[in-house]
Amino acid sequence: MIRLEKINGKNYRECIKLEPKEDQKCFVATNVYSLAQAYISLVEKNSTLMPYAVFNDETMVGFIMMEYYIENGESIYEIGRLMIDKNHQGKGYGKDTMIKAIDIIKEFPCGPAKQIGISYIPNNNIAKKLYASLGFEETGKMEGDEVCASLELWFIQLYLKGLH
Repeated sequence: MIRLEKINGKNYRECIKLEPKEDQKCFVATNVYSLAQAYISLVEKNSTLMPYAVFNDETMVGFIMMEYYIENGESIYEIGRLMIDKNHQGKGYGKDTMIKAIDIIKEFPCGPAKQIGISYIPNNNIAKKLYASLGFEETGKMEGDEVCASLELWFIQLYLKGLH
């Protein structure tokens, strides 16, 4: 069973050893880079980054990082990273991890918001299919070279009932 555990002093070393398949490295930042971003965010207080290790029972299988920030007066949650280790892919862990992350976000751990944002490289068809299967819709906007998609939080309660 998939569970998320906050990255801490006991599990970060294991987390930074995880990596995607070679041909997927262009789609996601390394876990070391992501943890450095989380630290800088904490120090500079410009947003709240929430890095989690993904466990299947007692085995760490991936990494996910969520963010909460305010932009133009609007509170937003974003799932900025999702990476399932190359040795654990193809088992449904990505979708299960996203559902667990959405469960955390819908509790508004940092404050209320209207939506969850996500972005991905346009030719990352696996990510596109995964996010669409969870109800994320492309917004028509780009963030650098990435396609933006969002999931309205009011919709989550209705949509996810059928996924659990």
